[in-house]
Amino acid sequence: MDKPAVPLNEQARLDELRSLEILDTQREPVFDRITRLAQQFFSVPICIISLVDEQRQWFKSCVGLNVTETARDISFCGHAILQDEPFVINDALKDKRFADNPLVVGEPHIRFYAGCPIILKSGNCIGTLCIIDYKPRTLSNKNLQALKDFAAIIEREFAILQLATMDELTLLPNRRGFTSTAEHYLDLCIRQQLNAKLVFIDLDNFKYINDNFGHAAGDRVLKEFASLLKEYCRKADLYARLSGDEFVILFTDLNTSECETIMQRLLQSFCNLPSSFTGQSILSFSYGIADFSGQQPCSLAKLLAVADSRMYNAKVQKKAQL
Repeated sequence: MDKPAVPLNEQARLDELRSLEILDTQREPVFDRITRLAQQFFSVPICIISLVDEQRQWFKSCVGLNVTETARDISFCGHAILQDEPFVINDALKDKRFADNPLVVGEPHIRFYAGCPIILKSGNCIGTLCIIDYKPRTLSNKNLQALKDFAAIIEREFAILQLATMDELTLLPNRRGFTSTAEHYLDLCIRQQLNAKLVFIDLDNFKYINDNFGHAAGDRVLKEFASLLKEYCRKADLYARLSGDEFVILFTDLNTSECETIMQRLLQSFCNLPSSFTGQSILSFSYGIADFSGQQPCSLAKLLAVADSRMYNAKVQKKAQL
């Protein structure tokens, strides 16, 4: 049996999956309708919306099985998320990758599997829509397209869900998404006795850019800054666009010197970005840092207030030096 490989973007994929806050939630009619319809359309006994977590695949909706999850290392969907197109196994017993798989030789005795990746707007694949049969079969090109169409419906439902927690312009978490995930980060810091640093960032001259060069130019600046956050922050760091030209980063297990090093590199790169719409670089930002101690914790709201105040003071000092 071949165990599924780990995608190259595994951490980003898991972060986005978990940011949806859908794992281990109750069944929902919108997803159950899709699996029921797909089961009827393809005339299969089993249809699943499977979300692939770090060690398991969890079923958001499942028709034809009485379980809610299985181990990732024996899953078919673990292989399917590595693909851009539907992953089809016509007869698992004749495929050396799956012939001795516990899900083939034991319950539910899978012989046919077809899984279409569920890919979010960011490009991260979080799971599949899969159909399963107890007997070998093939899918016509027409049915393959239908499977992709069903998966596209699911992707749209997740896109709607993400709108509540993600900033559509930068594809970063918004305030709601950040707050929810940051609370979990801080709880972890308390349990593990770790320190954290919250950085509040406000872009300088942003109103000037919007007023003089238009909102399209302002949008480009926001997207450029978001790209730099993704480049300079570590994979475990949490960052978001809170509103307008305000951003935030939550660093865990990082000392003051390391935090300042990252912020200065980020600042230098942002200031040096080519500014095609101005002909000169006017890009910069101000920031403030608040410390969190796992031994003497405070609320996220307090951290944000402290970092915001320190950012404001830094901005005032910067203006006074001009």
